[in-house]
Amino acid sequence: MSSSGSKSPAPPAQQFSLLPKIVNGGIAGIVGVSVVFPLDLVKTRLQNQSVGANGEKQYKNMLDCFKKTYAAEGYFGMYRGSAVNIVLITPEKAIKLAANDMFRHYLTHSDGSLPVFRQMLAGGSAGACQIIITTPMELLKIQMQDAGRIAAQAKAEGRTVQRTTALELTRKLLRERGVFGLYKGVTATAARDVSFSVVYFPLFATLNDLGPKEKPGGSTVFWWSFLSGCLAGSTAALAVNPMDVVKTRMQTLTKGSGERQYSSIVDCIVQTMKYEGPTAFFKGGMCRMIVIAPLFGIAQTVYYLGIAERLLGLK
Repeated sequence: MSSSGSKSPAPPAQQFSLLPKIVNGGIAGIVGVSVVFPLDLVKTRLQNQSVGANGEKQYKNMLDCFKKTYAAEGYFGMYRGSAVNIVLITPEKAIKLAANDMFRHYLTHSDGSLPVFRQMLAGGSAGACQIIITTPMELLKIQMQDAGRIAAQAKAEGRTVQRTTALELTRKLLRERGVFGLYKGVTATAARDVSFSVVYFPLFATLNDLGPKEKPGGSTVFWWSFLSGCLAGSTAALAVNPMDVVKTRMQTLTKGSGERQYSSIVDCIVQTMKYEGPTAFFKGGMCRMIVIAPLFGIAQTVYYLGIAERLLGLK
């Protein structure tokens, strides 16, 4: 028998393996964005359209935008800009999900507790890390997604607008503005992504912990992780939609007739409030919630299934 003064051995420190987290995040991003991209395209077009002097709109609502886009551009028109997103979503989601796990690991107290403030700090830090990929990805994606709207508006006015590919646009921006040309709107992107992650990750973790477990003390069942990702994602999406509208407008390089240019985040907020009122900041809000809910539900489910761990023989 051990003496009464002896202590139980401390539990082994939890190991953190970054590589499978990155691989899982990449797979999750590709699956998620492939499913929800048409909704994201509609969201971008709704956020970019301005109300005319007499209240006229190019698209009445989300369904009207779907119908007009499909009629003018066909099924594959709904996936305009998806190639850029699918290529870059892999490192973007890998960074976001893996970084959050990494920061949570290092911010967890020795007793295993992680206060909400530290969860928010971990999420916000992960959001800040991802903007190195998110900003150019969003910039290029938005141009591709919005090209059809600009072309339809020009056609109605008897004009034509030459379309460009993501590669041509990238070359043009690099030639004219250097690498920083791909980071137009980086401040607005950072404000959106950091605030989104501050809301999303702690909320997801809280909801996920409330769900049924595969076995006592084990991981949450996959369907609950999916629902938790959907609810946390849609909530965070609505909360940061005003900044998403600002980001989208600032990153749109080709404007339609009568549409305003913005010199800064403050200028965009002031002009939007002045000419369109506070409701303009929630344009595409419902669409964005519908996009983000399954995107993060799918992403979290794929991520927590641990596909990479199985492939790498770690599970």
